[in-house]
Amino acid sequence: MKVTIVDYNSGNISSVINSFKEVAKDKVNIEVTADLNKIKSSDKVVLPGQGSFKSCVDALNKINGLTEALNEFTINNKKPLLGICVGLQMFADIGYEESETKGLGWISGKVSKIDNQNGKYKLPHIGWNQINIIKQSKIFENIENNTHMYFVHSYEFLPNDKNVISATTDYSSNIVCSVEKENIFGTQFHPEKSDKIGLQIIKNFINL
Repeated sequence: MKVTIVDYNSGNISSVINSFKEVAKDKVNIEVTADLNKIKSSDKVVLPGQGSFKSCVDALNKINGLTEALNEFTINNKKPLLGICVGLQMFADIGYEESETKGLGWISGKVSKIDNQNGKYKLPHIGWNQINIIKQSKIFENIENNTHMYFVHSYEFLPNDKNVISATTDYSSNIVCSVEKENIFGTQFHPEKSDKIGLQIIKNFINL
């Protein structure tokens, strides 16, 4: 099996790479690349994202044909893809960080700034927070409800179809922290920074 982590210059993804390699233990070929043919021929793809929505979308678009390759892999061929943090947010139609920016449009919705209730909640939302699993997602196999995951974000994904939401976290409101739509999976939290439970989520994705 070949799992490709898309490296499109969106910040430091070394912890994502290390976590996947730790879980794979040489049984799975983990490749880190933006090579279009390698992405298309993969069994599974991981789309990380660090920084702002706009900077990540811009970085994707700078690599000629990358968005089209991801669309072919995910939408046409319906192979499993995992988006992490801004990787999940880019599933949306549109995001409002820095400026209004068009997303991938895979899961209809928008990405807006978390309502910090006039400063009551600090932004960015950083650190460990409980997740409330509201739909049995394949990536939550052997994960207990109310488990703590690690977050770093100031913006939240607001999908139009609430049925895609698999988990939320309570920070100012019920923030969407995991989605599943057919072959598309996403986590707002960082499984690669969430200790053994995060590694279990990575294992579940590899084992799909």
